[in-house]
Amino acid sequence: MKIRFIVNPISGTGKQNNIEEIIKKYFQSDCDIVYTQKGGDATILSQKAVDENIDVIIAVGGDGTVNECAKALIGSNTALGVIPCGSGNGFALHIGIKKDIKEAVKQLNNCVIQSVDSCTVNGEKFVNVSGIGFDAHIANLFSQLKNRGFINYLKLIKDEVFTYQTKEYILQYEGKTKRLKAYLIAFSNACQYGNDFKISPNTSILDGLIDFVIVKEFPKWKVPGFLLTLANGQVHLSKNVEIIQAKEMIINSENNLVHLDGEPKKMKSPIHIKVHPKTLKIFAPNGEK
Repeated sequence: MKIRFIVNPISGTGKQNNIEEIIKKYFQSDCDIVYTQKGGDATILSQKAVDENIDVIIAVGGDGTVNECAKALIGSNTALGVIPCGSGNGFALHIGIKKDIKEAVKQLNNCVIQSVDSCTVNGEKFVNVSGIGFDAHIANLFSQLKNRGFINYLKLIKDEVFTYQTKEYILQYEGKTKRLKAYLIAFSNACQYGNDFKISPNTSILDGLIDFVIVKEFPKWKVPGFLLTLANGQVHLSKNVEIIQAKEMIINSENNLVHLDGEPKKMKSPIHIKVHPKTLKIFAPNGEK
């Protein structure tokens, strides 16, 4: 099996600094290691790996790096593995990869290949959690920080959550139309943003559906309690949350800022979100997710 690690050297908070030594010590198969130098490189390097018939790419970085690699791997025979070195690492945690880098590398010795779902927003690919509203607003601010990491992410939420106002959305899915105000609508292929903050705890990447998590308008004094349910994996039980499972949805809104696996992007309305079943091969600990 041909395996290649693609390392983002500036992802997250520097967990990947000694990655070559860790791989050489704990990974039991032959492999090669390449590094990104700028945004977009992981997609280019992944496409090169596909062209060279590499069996498995291991993305060493966060969800942004995973997304860049996945863009080239979706629809190919090359599988995607992950070593979590980002600020959130939502996709890695969803598929059962451990947070500790050494332990995660050890896990690669017993991983298997399976096919999972991928998704698109107006044709742009994502594999973990994307969305519109407050989470996109935070992703946009977070992308502008020089010093990232989970603590700074939490500070942004604290600074913005009490002043952010709900937006109006019109949803179209399965012949239905729904008009509402919401703080955010998450498009969940996997279950969490990262750091075990699960926006849709029961989401599966194998069911051919997207979980659209609608956080409705509610009094600001309830914000701390809501954030607690997010941290406890109980957000789906909140009266302020509605989850719609669908293969695709069209969202009309004056708000055109979305995030794709944590990376902010402005899009033209309407926004069309669609699942593409079993289009991505992953290299992960055995067991359905």
